[in-house]
Amino acid sequence: MPKRVFIGVVTSDKAPKTRRVEIKRLVQHPVYGKYIRRRTVCHVHDENETSHAGDTVEIIECQPRSRTKRWELVRVVARSQEVDLAQLREEARNAANQESGSSSAE
Repeated sequence: MPKRVFIGVVTSDKAPKTRRVEIKRLVQHPVYGKYIRRRTVCHVHDENETSHAGDTVEIIECQPRSRTKRWELVRVVARSQEVDLAQLREEARNAANQESGSSSAE
């Protein structure tokens, strides 16, 4: 059998070399016919730690690496477009402090 390949979104990158990837899909209810959102959670091995939370990644089935990891990262399809506001504010404060420090030194 060929190995399965899926595309999902990284939801957690806290563990070393492990990513939690959610694969979302729509399933039709067997009786009512309404489409229901479902998700599958996979633990993925990321050797070089190239992916981060929010990234869209392609994963492939592999031999078990641990109790929960049965998938490997193939590639990062798209980087996350999320912006960390706290980090931007901190950088702005640091830049303002450096400007005020350099102007007072003159």
